Amino acid sequence: MRPIDLYYWPTPNGKKITIALEEMNLPYEVSYINIGRGDQFAPAFLEIAPNNRMPAIVDYDGPDGEPISIFESGAILQYLARKTGSFYGETERDRVAVDEWLMWQMGGLGPMAGQAHHFLFYAPQMDPPNDLPYAKDRYRNETARLYGVMDRRLAKHEFLAGDFYSIADMAAWGWANSWEKQKQDWSDKPNLRRWKETLDKRPAVIAGAAVGSDESKRATFDKAAQDSMFKPR
Repeated sequence: MRPIDLYYWPTPNGKKITIALEEMNLPYEVSYINIGRGDQFAPAFLEIAPNNRMPAIVDYDGPDGEPISIFESGAILQYLARKTGSFYGETERDRVAVDEWLMWQMGGLGPMAGQAHHFLFYAPQMDPPNDLPYAKDRYRNETARLYGVMDRRLAKHEFLAGDFYSIADMAAWGWANSWEKQKQDWSDKPNLRRWKETLDKRPAVIAGAAVGSDESKRATFDKAAQDSMFKPR
């Protein structure tokens, strides 16, 4: 079987896919999309990911044996789970729960935590600096609310979709792993801490999260990188 091509940068959204590929024992080859260098705007990448965002994949063993390209991390996770018949539950009720919590992450936790990252970490370092107290409080507080939702869910179930580990957990872990950068207090969220500690120990999570760590260490955050990451095109 030809490896899946993964177009990737080590962000929370990217790590969802490396973790899933490791969990599912699917062979893959990484093409790094350096978002600070503007690789996401290359014409060849836009053919695969028209929204100029990574991750994206090309699976040469797609439906009916034909290649398929997929963008959007949630769509990739659903496709891989269907392809392998794993991490999507056993029943239709299970799959509905997985989809609920995957969409919750895609529409809530990811965007809100991402904005918290931006205004708390990136914006104050920009040229010129943008230290915006209202934006910082707005997104830090909304991210805290979402972690509260997550903690209450995990008080009743071992994992997000129920008592089985799924792609919904893989999707949420990357953002939860950066809780300190989001200036969050988890002292009152024991269930969330328990969940994260459980995932932290999984070999596939460790392996998937490590992909590209050397690449990110070499990345810069100069004016050109800021423009590539944050200016619309």
